[in-house]
Amino acid sequence: MRRLVLASVLCLLVLSAGCLGAIGVEVETEAQEGPTGSNGEFGPSTDLEPVDADLSVHYIDVGQADATFVRGPGNETMLIDTGHWQDDGETVIEYLEARNVDRIDYLVSTHAHADHIGGSAAVIRHFETEGEGIGAVYDSGVPTTSATYENYLDAIEQYDVTLYETRAGDEIPLNGTTTTVLNPPANHETDDLDANTIAVRIGYGDAGFLFTGDMTSETEPELVDRWGEELQSTVYQAGHHGSSTSSSGEFLDAVNPQIAIVSSAYDSQYGHPHDEPLQRFADRGIDTYWTGSHGTIVAGTDGDAVTIRTVANATTDPTELRDAPPADVSASAEITVRGTYEVGAPSAGAVMPASAEIVLPVSTGSSMVPATGGVDP
Repeated sequence: MRRLVLASVLCLLVLSAGCLGAIGVEVETEAQEGPTGSNGEFGPSTDLEPVDADLSVHYIDVGQADATFVRGPGNETMLIDTGHWQDDGETVIEYLEARNVDRIDYLVSTHAHADHIGGSAAVIRHFETEGEGIGAVYDSGVPTTSATYENYLDAIEQYDVTLYETRAGDEIPLNGTTTTVLNPPANHETDDLDANTIAVRIGYGDAGFLFTGDMTSETEPELVDRWGEELQSTVYQAGHHGSSTSSSGEFLDAVNPQIAIVSSAYDSQYGHPHDEPLQRFADRGIDTYWTGSHGTIVAGTDGDAVTIRTVANATTDPTELRDAPPADVSASAEITVRGTYEVGAPSAGAVMPASAEIVLPVSTGSSMVPATGGVDP
């Protein structure tokens, strides 16, 4: 594994873009691996967790924001983003508590916008004071001047959490998986937050899950050039909440997903998801799930197939999705199987309805910007 650079929190707290060059004053020869992310139980009810899956990915309904929880085959845990600053981590913490999660081994902060790291300070504080802690935080190292970002760094410093500045080619050691950082590039030429968003692909068996934060179509071609076929993934979380600025045709053709997940509010002030990416999904036969109408979405896999469970039932036709009713249920409500997808099968027709008798086998501050700033439409 390529050496990961331990970012200096004290330097970052200067809140100056000019300080960025000083990040990385300490070097870790290898990432620290902590204990597993739960007490060994999957939660108070199997209706909350797909116990028939080796790897589960939970796209938590946090409104106009992102928060994705991953439980690996070795029971280690990862949390990619933590929701909106207005929620202050409440939804994410409630969701994880319901599943008896008492530790986050890997906290990935895709970028510093307040709808992605809004709950990070609260999440860190919760697990450091009431749980078994945070193993390490992975950050792009590109700072911003918002109260949300300062609170996030304050929490990291207060609880002495290991902070890595990560780059394309790094591996996050989620036990039993191949978890590769695809972006930002090692020598980024801009401090734009979206262009330097952390993109991650988690591979398990033949299944792949791709996360690109708020990456736009300006950066997507760089990933296609750099990674090519390695981008191919079964499940793709639509970039930038389903914005027209992301999920270009070229990128989708490289990823070749069977399933797209959109994380945005039903009444999104930005109109997410936009018609353009939805049409591109439809043109490629990609079944699409949206937290606005499906609520929390959970994908489970044994490496050979991916089963999708959701809180609410709704169409997966991208052209009809915007007309579906809102989920209007708690993010932590019970989940129900909606379909199973054979890994590697063509997108069109790959889904088997929940009614089919095929299931996954059991594998048993003057310069401060107000906190409202920093949300990218």
